[in-house]
Amino acid sequence: MIQMSATSFQIRLCPNCGLRYPLTKNNPFGERCPLCLGETKIISEYPFEQESIANSARLADEIKLSVLLDNIRSAWNVGSIFRSADGFEFRHAYLCGITPTPDNADVRKTALGAEQFVTWSAHKNVVELAAQLKKQGVEIWALELTQNSTPINSIASAKQKSSEIVLAVGNEVTGIDPGLLELADRVVHLPMRGQKRSFNVAVAFAVAAQILRSRF
Repeated sequence: MIQMSATSFQIRLCPNCGLRYPLTKNNPFGERCPLCLGETKIISEYPFEQESIANSARLADEIKLSVLLDNIRSAWNVGSIFRSADGFEFRHAYLCGITPTPDNADVRKTALGAEQFVTWSAHKNVVELAAQLKKQGVEIWALELTQNSTPINSIASAKQKSSEIVLAVGNEVTGIDPGLLELADRVVHLPMRGQKRSFNVAVAFAVAAQILRSRF
């Protein structure tokens, strides 16, 4: 993990085993080779590029995108989702059930500051939240592979009935709460060509978020 307080990083080489690796300030590897513990030498040193904050203009008729995290267990997955949510301009994160919030240090560590730009709220009951959102005219899309789900990349952007879409992702083991699936306006999935039938939840969200943002 990059230390955000560092202004530069080194590329080091171990003459003993040949390992080449980056070293940042306070990195636990230190100057000893992480494989053979031999002495290493500096090959080069580079400055970190300072990340700038974008000021992107929003269109008045643009579809608002938000994400709903239904009982995500891993703080690292939550932080990663926050980072992707900011990158694809999802404006809010609904954190439901046991999902850890940015009050958790591991969430903040993985989000790398993205939690400062995506507003969030915590909710104990995802079904009650979904019902409230639907009363407000929000459209809920559940990202889950079911017998009746639709490939997300086949959905066009025309004639959306709502100005806000909430993309829901579910628990790493049990998936999305069946009660939430029943309330969802659409159940969508990511087409897959390999042998495994699911992605890591943070990866799945990032892929789906890019598809949605390219259409709305």
